Amino acid sequence: MTTTAFITHRECWLHDMGTFHPECSDRLAAINDRLIAAGLDLYLSFYDAPQATPEQITRAHPAAYLEELMNSVPEHGIRHLDPDTAMNPETMKAALRSAGAGVLATDLVLKGEIENAFCAVRPPGHHAERARAMGFCFLNNVAIAARHALEAHGLERVAIVDFDVHHGNGTEDIFREDPRVMMASIFQHPFYPYSGVDCTAAHMVNVPVPAGARGDTFRQIVSDLWIPALRNHNPQMIFISAGFDGHYEDDMGSLGLVESDYVWATQQVKALAADCGHKNIVSVLEGGYALSSLARSVVAHIKALADL
Repeated sequence: MTTTAFITHRECWLHDMGTFHPECSDRLAAINDRLIAAGLDLYLSFYDAPQATPEQITRAHPAAYLEELMNSVPEHGIRHLDPDTAMNPETMKAALRSAGAGVLATDLVLKGEIENAFCAVRPPGHHAERARAMGFCFLNNVAIAARHALEAHGLERVAIVDFDVHHGNGTEDIFREDPRVMMASIFQHPFYPYSGVDCTAAHMVNVPVPAGARGDTFRQIVSDLWIPALRNHNPQMIFISAGFDGHYEDDMGSLGLVESDYVWATQQVKALAADCGHKNIVSVLEGGYALSSLARSVVAHIKALADL
């Protein structure tokens, strides 16, 4: 049995926010090319992402917000919801597949069909608040998956770890009042979306780092702050908001991470899951916009998930 699933859908390529926008379908093409070049396709189980259902989405977002998004889709061209975030006629098809990927991954893992999964999807999700699209995000994919684990599978505690260069303000917004979900994140600060430092909830372990921080800082935070808090929470499943824009080659941010840092972090998450008595991990793509470093980092991350 292959241990790791790779979940995506061709409709995720159709979302387009305009020429030269960094969040583009070339990101998924680069990942696919690198995956094949590395020979990883022989070791993974591939699945097409279904569309998330309204029931699944409204565990994390109000029904009125979902309706507002659906009604905002343009018949042609591009419609901006904010200066960074825009829709084309195919955007919600992609967004529903991206959210559905996390739901399917959760089902596969908790049914024991695979040990873990990576969802190669776009648009990303961790900036999407309960009722607000922003930061390239429309639906909070990892939040929808986490709520699915809690509500559909009856889990009592889950965790979300987020190593994107930007704070996952949407994830914090959705789970700030839900102690069943521990969020542990590292992010450049001060930096977009200028959040993450004012929440004192014990289940929010959000750690800002200055521009220029490198892997040694990242690893110390994970070891000294994330892991003890997460171990105490004892999650029955761990979700990863896997953003790779903290890589030193990525101009979207100013951190100095490299592939080996992402591999190490993935190994720490796997060890934590084992300490908590399971192997239940679902990783969902967030940021990462320098195509070469994104593809290399994703492949390194997947290799670590699959113990290759």
